[in-house]
Amino acid sequence: MFGGHLMWGNMYGEKPKMQLRVNWRRIGAFFLPYWREEATVLFCIVVAALLGLIPAYMVARIIDSAIPHRSLRELGIDVAIIVGSALVTIAFGVVQGYLNSIVGEGIMRDMRTGLVSHLHKMPLSFFTGTKTGEIMNRVSNDVDNIDNVVTGTLTSIVTNVVTIATTVVFMFVWNWRLALLSIVIVPLMVLPLAPVGRRMYNVRRQTREKRDEIESITQETLSISGITLIKSFAREAFEHSRFYRVGTDLMQLEIKLAMVGRWFIASIGAMVTIGPAIVWFGGGWLALTHALDVGVVVAFVQYIQFRLYGPGATLAGIQVQIVSALAVFERIFGYLDMKPEEYEPAGASALATTRGEIRFDDVRFSYGNDRTALQGVSFTVEPGQVAAFVGPSGAGKTTITQLVPRFYDPQGGRILVDGHDVKSLTLESLRRDIGIVTQETYLFHDTIASNLRYAKPDATDEELRAAARAANIDDFVSSLPEGYQTVVGERGHKLSGGERQRLAIARVLLKNPRILILDEATSSLDSHSEAAIQAALVPLMRGRTSLVIAHRLSTILSADVIFVVENGRIVESGTHPVLLARNGSYARLYNRQFRDETKVAT
Repeated sequence: MFGGHLMWGNMYGEKPKMQLRVNWRRIGAFFLPYWREEATVLFCIVVAALLGLIPAYMVARIIDSAIPHRSLRELGIDVAIIVGSALVTIAFGVVQGYLNSIVGEGIMRDMRTGLVSHLHKMPLSFFTGTKTGEIMNRVSNDVDNIDNVVTGTLTSIVTNVVTIATTVVFMFVWNWRLALLSIVIVPLMVLPLAPVGRRMYNVRRQTREKRDEIESITQETLSISGITLIKSFAREAFEHSRFYRVGTDLMQLEIKLAMVGRWFIASIGAMVTIGPAIVWFGGGWLALTHALDVGVVVAFVQYIQFRLYGPGATLAGIQVQIVSALAVFERIFGYLDMKPEEYEPAGASALATTRGEIRFDDVRFSYGNDRTALQGVSFTVEPGQVAAFVGPSGAGKTTITQLVPRFYDPQGGRILVDGHDVKSLTLESLRRDIGIVTQETYLFHDTIASNLRYAKPDATDEELRAAARAANIDDFVSSLPEGYQTVVGERGHKLSGGERQRLAIARVLLKNPRILILDEATSSLDSHSEAAIQAALVPLMRGRTSLVIAHRLSTILSADVIFVVENGRIVESGTHPVLLARNGSYARLYNRQFRDETKVAT
């Protein structure tokens, strides 16, 4: 049994070096839940193959018996048997097709579900280092390509193999001399399969990689953000040229794929003609010497054309398709073999009641080997406190907030919630009591109500309105023609930035977490939207432990403790008056960034 192994770079964003052999047992595991349907399909195939032997045999009887005897009764019986066998074969074929669809579509559903579920468990580093188009191509197009193999190709293989096997056995039982003549050219049809298959396998891998690139370009340039960027920089011509170049590369690979083995397929077609000619010659000679009836020769020619060489040629082409499809299986299994997000160890405990104490103990973290984000960070936030993190861009503020819900795990030190190391807690219990509002508010292409209920699926309409009122967005939603059933559009782009942000706050209010992580996104909003969001933050932060990446002086002034982050370290901590009196890093940051706000406020 073949095994499989996979080699990846140090980070998810690097170009992977894959070496994977197909694990047939692993592929077969997808078929196991449908063994009853598969057994019935196999039964239908065997019955249909046996019934398929009848017409040619009855033709021989008609030629050698019914016609020479001038027996209309015998002729009628022979023809009736041919018609009856055809009708029964059709009935079995319909049942086979129905069951085959159940198996094929069920396997595709299971494969897609397994792949998407596995991707949901991948860490953020995978998604930040992998193009969205590549991921979508694997989930959609790659699985669709396997669908063709599962629903049609595999059944065709079994059907043709059974047809050939039953035909060869019957032919040798009937006349071994003609049977030997019939199979003499079979080796010429089989020998070239391996090199042609290997060549197609390699080309198919290249075409899938190029399709990933096209999918990524499409995803990036046809999104709302992407098309806005293109238009704002007048880069339509550049994008046209880039897409045309990649499309040309794919075109050349597809042409190469189409031409690989073309001579082989053509030679098989020639064999399908040459083989019957050999039988006609040998059988004709035996008939001329009265060693064989003419009807037998005619029947054998029908057998080899329709039940031996035809299925053999089909199998040859299918074998090439299967080897080519293995490249797609490799890509899917490559994703399934990637290490998912590091989950809790065996025996991890659930955080029953969250008070909200957060402690960092000498935490060190880096994004790969070349970017150190945090260097020995230590601090404590008491339950119910508002902790503001200030500092220059890239100092490590966002990294600190992403380590609390374990979006990433530190390389050193510990992070504790209520005295428990977060690595010892179940992820569900840890994240259940953490609410997050980020700078980039994400809304699904769905109704406002559905977006809010993402935090609490069983929330009542009144609970939705209460959360919206607390977030200062209920009046706006109620003024819409469809109210809470209004569809917000792709990524919520039918709403303004301030409206999206307030909906995100309402969503977190519905979740009602004990710990709040807030990366304020008010710097790019107008004063009215900013004031509405600031007002919405008051009920959101009340009574909760809040980690706030502060962009506004008002947030800093209301914080219980301020942490100044520089170059991955906490360089100062304290209240606004205390830090200002020290005349250190915070005072310099205040004078440079926040003094103008003070003047405006006064």
